[in-house]
Amino acid sequence: MMFKTPTLKRITLSALILPLSLSALHAHAAYPERPIQMIVPWAAGGGTDSIARTIAVALEQELGQPVNVVNRAGGGSVVGHTVLANAAPDGYTIGMMTGEISMMHWQGLTALDYADFTPIAQVNYDYAGVQVSAESPYASLGELIEAIRSQPEGTFKASGVGQGGIWHVAFGGMLVDQEIDPRAVRWIPSEGAAPAMVDLVAGGIDIAPTSVPEARAMIDAGRVKSLAIMAPERNPVFLDVPTLKEEINSNYTLGEWRGIGGPAGMDEEVVATLEAALENAFESDIYQDFMRQQGFGAVWRDSADFADFMQETDALMGNVVENLGLKR
Repeated sequence: MMFKTPTLKRITLSALILPLSLSALHAHAAYPERPIQMIVPWAAGGGTDSIARTIAVALEQELGQPVNVVNRAGGGSVVGHTVLANAAPDGYTIGMMTGEISMMHWQGLTALDYADFTPIAQVNYDYAGVQVSAESPYASLGELIEAIRSQPEGTFKASGVGQGGIWHVAFGGMLVDQEIDPRAVRWIPSEGAAPAMVDLVAGGIDIAPTSVPEARAMIDAGRVKSLAIMAPERNPVFLDVPTLKEEINSNYTLGEWRGIGGPAGMDEEVVATLEAALENAFESDIYQDFMRQQGFGAVWRDSADFADFMQETDALMGNVVENLGLKR
């Protein structure tokens, strides 16, 4: 019987392919091999930033690599979300996405929508609150609503996010719910809750409709008071802040979601690795204790559920934006 002897060329090719294949498998299995960048599309010091930094610490412990938070504020989160969408889909650039993804494209601010991202996990949901300066003459939301109703358009100024951002839309929706033209209060764009709180205390604005936890430092310092929360029930950390139902007999609710995502087209195995690590980070004492102490809402949705949630929320917010006259 004759045996065909492999040629030198075949032997050499086989010798090359095997190490290369093993090397590729090792590289893929080793993800992540280097630090990960987490884009935050809002300014430092606000709710999105503080939540991102907290879960980044917990995520580092799960992945064994640094997770570096980078603030890319601007354009009411358009800048940061655009940077994230345009990043290489290799798992080394992820970001803290926010509910503005569900609204910006309806307003003509960007062409980006949920389809431009890879959802990994939702980690938070917070309802809007209505904050005023501690020196404000209004002791209740009812008093503030009646003052807005009776004063000329533009008398009151509000801020907390960019034009058409979640706190703007939430506050405008509340005014519509009370049969008040949302343009009655002039909206002053800002790059998040942190700068808005400074402006509120300085007297540059009259109202800051952000989440209540984002106002906590100023509330604790006695410089800001929260008149109500747009939620079905009171926040257990802020039990003295009534709901809209309690204050003005309104069932209106709205809030902001935050979740981790990446550019569209990420590898499924990389997404699965990040999702599993994020779930452990979400359940960690680091994250849960912080969220509980600060009063932020810890809400978990895995990649598939987060994708469905973003799609459903996109359609819902399209209707809300249209009702506010902001659709373009």
